[in-house]
Amino acid sequence: MAAAVETALEARRMGIDLTPEEKFEVFGDHDPEQYAEEAEQRWGAGEAYRQSRRRTASYTKEDWLRIKAESEENTARLVAAMEEGAAPDSVRAMDLAEEHRALISGNYYDCGYDMHVGLAEMYVTDERFTASIDAARSGLAAYLREAILANAARHA
Repeated sequence: MAAAVETALEARRMGIDLTPEEKFEVFGDHDPEQYAEEAEQRWGAGEAYRQSRRRTASYTKEDWLRIKAESEENTARLVAAMEEGAAPDSVRAMDLAEEHRALISGNYYDCGYDMHVGLAEMYVTDERFTASIDAARSGLAAYLREAILANAARHA
């Protein structure tokens, strides 16, 4: 019982106030708290991290399901663009990168173009991010990075 309470408190601290069943429904086998300590160590002092914690603290299961659906739709459109041969610096790919940035800004923290470029670099330099993104389609992390870079340049 103590372990269950500790797990619930940790989830709440992470801003994920869901029952274990709801977490499975939203996140599947992915444990959203798996990298919580690392994230807090790396970015905990930053405003984006604090802003994300404040926003997500009030999210319901329905909010998380909406966010998941929006992200999956963006990913599916990126995969389609890639498979149809749209260059990462095409208007189509850049618009999808802009949508990606807007999803982060709307759901987690204000994500400016410089920050988005930093995320794009992490998508290809951290094998965990690469594997997660490439699960939708091999090479997607690199494609998304290039689209993000092109989009940021377009808005510079």
